[in-house]
Amino acid sequence: MPEETHLGLTARLVKVFLLSKLPLIFILVSVFAGLVALWATPREEDPQIVVPMMDVLIRFPGASPEEVENLVVINLEKKLWEMDGLEDLYALARPGFAVVTAKFKVGEDREKSLMKLYNKVWSNIDQVPSGVAGWVVKPMSIDDVPIVTLSLYSATADDYELRRVADELLHRLQSIPDTARSFVVGGRKRQVRVLPDPVRLAAHGLDLLAVAQALEVSNVNLPGGRFSRRDREYLVEAGPFLKSADEVENLVVGVNQGRPVYLRDVARMADGPEEPVELSRIAFGPASHGGQPQGRLYPAVTLALAKRTGTNAVAVAAGLLKKIDDLKKEVVPAHVQVQVTRNYGATADEKVNELFRELLIAILSITVLLTVFLGWREALIVALAVPLTLAVTLLGNMLCGFTINRVTLFALILSLGLLVDDPIVDVENIHRHFQLRDHPPLEATLVAVDEVRAPTILATFTVIISFFPLFFVTGMMGPYMRPMPLNVPLAMLMSLLVAFTVTPWAAYHLLQKDYGRQTRPFVLEETRTYRVYQRVLTPLLNSRPLSRLFLLGIVGLLAVSVLLPVAGLVPLKMLPFDNKDEFLVVADMPEDITLEGTQAALADLGGYLSRVAEVDNFITFGGVTSPMDFNGLVRHYYLKKGPYVGEIRVNLAEKHRRQAGCHAICLRLRPELEAIARRHRVRLKIVEVPPGPPVLQTLVAEVYGPPGAPYSHLIEEAGKVKALFLGTSGVRDVDSSVEADQVRFRFLVDRDKAALSGLSQAQITRSLKMALDGEAVGRVHLDPERLPLEIFLRLPEKDRSSTLDLGQIYLRTPGGALTPLKEMGRFQQGMEEKSIMRKNLERLVFVTGETPGLSPVNAILELQGNLSRKPLAPGFQVKWSGEGEWKITVDVFRDLGVAFLGALMGIYLLLVLQTMSYGLPLVIMVAIPLTLIGVMPGFALLNLLFAGKVGPFPDSIYFTATAMIGMIALAGIVVRNSIILLDFIHHNLDRGMPLKEAVITSGAVRFRPIVLTALSAMFGSWVITLDPIFSGLAWSFIFGLFASTLFTLVVVPVIFYLLESRKSG
Repeated sequence: MPEETHLGLTARLVKVFLLSKLPLIFILVSVFAGLVALWATPREEDPQIVVPMMDVLIRFPGASPEEVENLVVINLEKKLWEMDGLEDLYALARPGFAVVTAKFKVGEDREKSLMKLYNKVWSNIDQVPSGVAGWVVKPMSIDDVPIVTLSLYSATADDYELRRVADELLHRLQSIPDTARSFVVGGRKRQVRVLPDPVRLAAHGLDLLAVAQALEVSNVNLPGGRFSRRDREYLVEAGPFLKSADEVENLVVGVNQGRPVYLRDVARMADGPEEPVELSRIAFGPASHGGQPQGRLYPAVTLALAKRTGTNAVAVAAGLLKKIDDLKKEVVPAHVQVQVTRNYGATADEKVNELFRELLIAILSITVLLTVFLGWREALIVALAVPLTLAVTLLGNMLCGFTINRVTLFALILSLGLLVDDPIVDVENIHRHFQLRDHPPLEATLVAVDEVRAPTILATFTVIISFFPLFFVTGMMGPYMRPMPLNVPLAMLMSLLVAFTVTPWAAYHLLQKDYGRQTRPFVLEETRTYRVYQRVLTPLLNSRPLSRLFLLGIVGLLAVSVLLPVAGLVPLKMLPFDNKDEFLVVADMPEDITLEGTQAALADLGGYLSRVAEVDNFITFGGVTSPMDFNGLVRHYYLKKGPYVGEIRVNLAEKHRRQAGCHAICLRLRPELEAIARRHRVRLKIVEVPPGPPVLQTLVAEVYGPPGAPYSHLIEEAGKVKALFLGTSGVRDVDSSVEADQVRFRFLVDRDKAALSGLSQAQITRSLKMALDGEAVGRVHLDPERLPLEIFLRLPEKDRSSTLDLGQIYLRTPGGALTPLKEMGRFQQGMEEKSIMRKNLERLVFVTGETPGLSPVNAILELQGNLSRKPLAPGFQVKWSGEGEWKITVDVFRDLGVAFLGALMGIYLLLVLQTMSYGLPLVIMVAIPLTLIGVMPGFALLNLLFAGKVGPFPDSIYFTATAMIGMIALAGIVVRNSIILLDFIHHNLDRGMPLKEAVITSGAVRFRPIVLTALSAMFGSWVITLDPIFSGLAWSFIFGLFASTLFTLVVVPVIFYLLESRKSG
């Protein structure tokens, strides 16, 4: 065959595969590799985001917040600020306590970061001021988030019994492989409580310190050494420890009038539950299918279990639940029930399986589409490329250390519409050449492949270049989206490899049966496509004024599209709302509330939740926070503790058992929950699990002051900002980092009287603290106990409920005389000092809020406008981009914008290298901005048709960061079609065809493959529109492809014709 000498290198390479068994071997190896990757790769719902965070907890008893700040926090901050890799440094100085949190940059090695911090802390231990009682470094990471929580409850057992069962279960469950940090929340631990009677103590000539000292010195057991006798060694031990509550009760704690005083003579003993400091209850809603009474609150204790780094969440969770089923027969009493209240392994498996189903639906949709337009054999050939490409992509994903998660699979679904482009172009051109019958089947296959191979290679690399800059997105969004720029380019490379090997081989063997079946050769000019295309394009090519008017109209449409977000018709938001099966109600009470008051508020809120149709169950936590999720980890909820802390963890029915999404449910419940919160003085926050990187809150204002300004002035200015939040329409859940006022009584020791009585100030303060807070003065040594059994000394509640009661506490002087506390000083009433918040070595106050149903962008702009009209005092300023969704919005859209520009530059340089022209690449790329004409009006149309209201709140469809990623992806796709179209025009011009005819003929020839590749990408993406997170990406893709395909077939040829005709003219 004489033409064979003109075939290019790519066609000769394809010929090797056409005439061998290599494609079959490639198919088998690819499928096997994919199955191995599918089996071996760990599964999880979301990608792991490594954000090393370490908390340094410092105790400085008795120091004021300013003293803690000046002597401890500032000095430690300066040392930690020297560490490389540090992103932010937070600090909180409270009375007698400080927390310094080092947050490292995303992706920093956790162990190395921890070593840096440890080295800084311990290498400067000599600079610790006197009075610091100690500090602890606690590293926290995503792997500390429990993947399984189990709540124990009972209709007859109290929380004390439940806690005992939970501690034993926890001990047994930690034997499961790959479990990590695990803990118990709620329930009262066992404690031997010593409750002294002040009157009986005084009658026997004792005080609290004497009892504490007696317990401490009488609970000792030490090895005494050894001695030798008659060639044998004997060990000596002196003691023993206190082994039971009876031994404690019968301990001699003093001598009065020559008679021993036993502990039972001056105190009441209680071997049982400790005083409640945290309360947890569980209740069930209408969606529960366990048969429990609706709304009844049961005592609850929750076990929280995390997994090790890099392990399979699905397997670990399944192992834990299997073990708990076995332990129900051995450890859990019959009257105690176990409710699974969190199972991230099951949700991950369900999400992954759901996405695999959507992937299969997308493959089927594309196959049906191609069957209709090309035929079943052609569709089968294209469909063959899909599993081969995805299989090898999954293997590459595993080798790069990624898990199978929602982002990984969405990347595969997104790439599905792209990876069939090469096979479609090949198959369609082979099919066309078979119809032309200009060459025998083998030669026709090679000519067809050679004709499109160069532009398809170039087009494939433009798609790869468009995704590659996403690798450089910074912050927490970077690793979250990282599977996208890995999997899509990898799938495109594999698609290109399949186009070299399998597709021509399959097309040659499956389509050659149809070769020659037509009675006469295919004539392009006789087709309907050619006639319609010629009718549309000819007037634009013949009339220069008409073509210019047409292009001017396109520019006008582009301008209108850009203005749609500015006009508010396309609401903007960084992250969409997910449809999880849980949400959190944070009930922050005033700091002066009691635990009973917090529990009453939680019970009232829970009473309403128990009547909500979609609620399966909920757990209330008073005095302590619930087991944290990733959101709680970033927000540091786990550090909150005290009577005023309240949370409700709400579990909804599974998605398939309810119609409304989680966000719509939260919007619907908000008005009633807010009304209940106002009755109890609750600062309410309804927290949905974010679909991506969490933030402190949606709206965060950081209020800073001038150097040296008193913190009280900063609090005042922050109050003005808080008032602006409250006055801004649509802003809810307004709060600040400033605590509510709390009355404090300070006992002022009369040092002269104390000295004359022989009492030290240390004795007086310790006695008062022991009476109020209590003190662990030892422990009972029982071998079977899982937890230390403390001996806890504290006055009964009735004897420590007022300053009058405390004034009656007797103190024993060195001479044995007893004197009441009130004789040693006086109580002074005042207000508790406010904690001091710091960030990156500066004082600040956080003011936070939410924008339910509204775009946070609009709220921020309104707040900034209001602040400019009512500015703060000179020297004070508000920073909006430090935390919150605004920060991540600015950062991510900045990074995506830079990535988009980088993609455009990369595509342009690649096209310049290929075409050896500076102007032609601009013609090819003109379709990129025109995608906006599809995307923005498309989102406006979605809001017009489907956005509504849930109660008083709008429920809009937002243009999000995922939608922006869809636009970036479009850059490579629309350029791909333009490249192949212009390549055909140049081929026709090289054959001597007139310019106008070459443009029309090439457009008509490329019309079907361009439309088919666009439809395939749209059909592959439609299943993603059902996902609450990536629906924005899918809609961008669909609307952008729809518009850009039309423009590629019309605008690009018109511009090319105008430029080329001017040259020839």
